[in-house]
Amino acid sequence: MTIDTERPPIIQSLLDTDLYKFTMLQVVLHQFPQATGVYEFRCRNNHETVYPLGQIKDELDWELDRLCSIKFSQEDLQYLRSLRFIKSDFVDYMELFQLKRRFIHTSVDANNFLNIRIEGPIIQAMFFEIFVLSIVNELYFRPLETPAVLLEGERRLQEKANLLRLYEVEQLKYHSPFVVSDFGTRRRYRYSWHKHVIETLNAAAPTVFRGTSNVHLAKELGLIPIGTMAHEFFQAFQALDVRLRDFQKAALESWVREYRGDLGIALTDVVGMNAFLRDFDLYFAKLFDGLRHDSGDPYEWGEKAYAHYQKLKIDSRNKMLTFSDGLDLPKAWDLYLYFNNRFKTSFGIGTNLTNDMGLKPLNIVLKLVECNGQSVAKISDSPGKTMTDNSTFLAYMRQVFDIPE
Repeated sequence: MTIDTERPPIIQSLLDTDLYKFTMLQVVLHQFPQATGVYEFRCRNNHETVYPLGQIKDELDWELDRLCSIKFSQEDLQYLRSLRFIKSDFVDYMELFQLKRRFIHTSVDANNFLNIRIEGPIIQAMFFEIFVLSIVNELYFRPLETPAVLLEGERRLQEKANLLRLYEVEQLKYHSPFVVSDFGTRRRYRYSWHKHVIETLNAAAPTVFRGTSNVHLAKELGLIPIGTMAHEFFQAFQALDVRLRDFQKAALESWVREYRGDLGIALTDVVGMNAFLRDFDLYFAKLFDGLRHDSGDPYEWGEKAYAHYQKLKIDSRNKMLTFSDGLDLPKAWDLYLYFNNRFKTSFGIGTNLTNDMGLKPLNIVLKLVECNGQSVAKISDSPGKTMTDNSTFLAYMRQVFDIPE
């Protein structure tokens, strides 16, 4: 593909990423800054794309060159300082921060599939992910855009806006509010569409549509930035100086030490909900405000969470369940109704908000597969989301945490 070097780069601000990149990076900087990592790209639906992703490699390389030239502006840094959980020394570090091109490499295999590998200090490598995925999405969909695609996207968006208006009225009948946020930066059709979606839905139902995981758009639109931790944070502890059996407890303890009660939603599916709950004892259950669902059956997961809080004699009505796996608005509303009398709930919706254009979305990820030279793994409650490059280590993890094949 020909590169239009006159076109502005896709990423124009280092705030144009998810909040949890900053919250995780702050812990890394303060507690294990020397750690190194390897991230690898996967397209789970390579055989279903309109054209092979290898065709965008040259454009992607050009975009990565531009990405690695960006620094935080003083306005960006001032915004970060305004967030109560971001510490001043971390912002001082971000003032000096710049992504290094030498840590990220692209290639194309014999099938013309795209490969991306990031290797370097985690305080660098961790920050590439969301930028790279949003660039890949925008480059892939750019040649597929037609007036008909945009019209269909707008039609679907207006349907969502109408649904939110309905839910905004209906929620008044229930115990707790219906809360929806945008979690779609990495999956978005393009930046300008992402912004349009957020503006449209927030204008339609501002008491329901509360925020976005995207820090730049939260800043620009006066919304709440949403996010705490991702799988990579837990995975890193599989290779840090703790027993493998204790990595989840070590990660949770590290988070508590950094944020001391703030950002209290814990991710549960790095080695599955059952293994998580064995580690999520009374201490953590009281310290954390709630849990985030990202794989497996959400109703079954929520019932397990409820039973766990009941066993610990904790009133679950004071706890939050955040759902973020493959949602659309009707699915979120059904979950809200189901759990309303037992939990507070919130919903992070990605692809169905920011890339619902009538075209088949890409199913792409960029995941941590090594830390400090050791394999790490995610054993999801959804089999297709399990991620590692080492089957021997995966088998060992299953044995340690009693997870069946």
